[in-house]
Amino acid sequence: MGEEGTEGTVHLLCLAASSGVPLFCRSSRGGAPARQQLPFSVIGSLNGVHMFGQNLEVQLSSARTEDTTVVLLVGLEELTNIRNVERLKKELRASYRLIDSFLGDSELIGDLTQCVDCVVPPEGSLLQEALAGFTEAVGTAFGCLVVSGRVVAATESWWRLGTPEAVLLPWLVGSLPPQAARDYPVYLPHGSPTVPHRLLTLTLLPGLELCLLCGPRPPLSQLDPQLLDRWWQPVLDLLRACVPLGPRTLPAGFPLHVDILGLLLLHLELKRCLFTVEPSGDQEPSPEQRRRLLRSFYTLVTATHFPPEPGAPEEKVEDAVQRTQVPRACYLVSGPEEPGTGWRLVALQLGPRRLLLLLSPQSPTHGLRGLATHTLHALTPLL
Repeated sequence: MGEEGTEGTVHLLCLAASSGVPLFCRSSRGGAPARQQLPFSVIGSLNGVHMFGQNLEVQLSSARTEDTTVVLLVGLEELTNIRNVERLKKELRASYRLIDSFLGDSELIGDLTQCVDCVVPPEGSLLQEALAGFTEAVGTAFGCLVVSGRVVAATESWWRLGTPEAVLLPWLVGSLPPQAARDYPVYLPHGSPTVPHRLLTLTLLPGLELCLLCGPRPPLSQLDPQLLDRWWQPVLDLLRACVPLGPRTLPAGFPLHVDILGLLLLHLELKRCLFTVEPSGDQEPSPEQRRRLLRSFYTLVTATHFPPEPGAPEEKVEDAVQRTQVPRACYLVSGPEEPGTGWRLVALQLGPRRLLLLLSPQSPTHGLRGLATHTLHALTPLL
């Protein structure tokens, strides 16, 4: 796979490893799908690089940025042992919407953090009980509620799904066009890369979907209206209250400081996160700019300020020795550091939780850590 930026356009090209034959090319400009495709001459050049390297026993496996793109809807065997290129091209079309959502300006952040994007519903325990009862009634242990690609509630087995499928499955559901019901074959990159599972989705309310991961059973026809009414009618008002949570993430009326323009809260052990740029939505910068600022700041602090978590596979011995010397809070001013100018970005880590805040220029720098600490304590019961 390769990515190339030309005049603000990002191209994702996937080549067959055995032959260098282009399988697909997806393009994005300004966060939206672009009609401008990668020129054939460039595709031919990349193909030539692949073939040249192969002759020297050097395999061109990928050329990419730090972000990662994963093809979820085609099994590992089909990708590594290509028997029919044209058939594979047709099968890969099922993943175009998912791929385009990664290239575009998504409201989610799980692709970067590898944590599941979540929302905080009202009376979450009641929704959890209804979900557990329904999944048991239909004969699967894997179920969740999804609003705008974010998990509202999930069964214990669903939460035990490995990375990256725990992130990809709700993202996939959020990338698909609205549909009353689906029976979708999916391969799990970690848990089942060669044998497909079935992803069943049912729209309970516009924007709110019930998702089940299962084997050959139950058939979609078994999920009849009577069964749905039995478990979800009693919590219908709670479900309605979840629909607007998509971009907002936090419950209505949750107290946040007026200077907060966006936040990202990660629970590094549970691999879940809360991400929103909705606070003070009538102020500059725009939601798109806020997301870009927080994503860039997350990349910066993760790479330079906060170490890998204890026990992480990539952690070296010398890193563990130096861990106590690493700061647990940092801030950045985007623009001139003068009173009333420059967006404030602050990060704070306490135990398994890491909080990133985007603050207005009016927020004094000497009070950033105190504001972040207070906000983290307020958010801790939610995640």
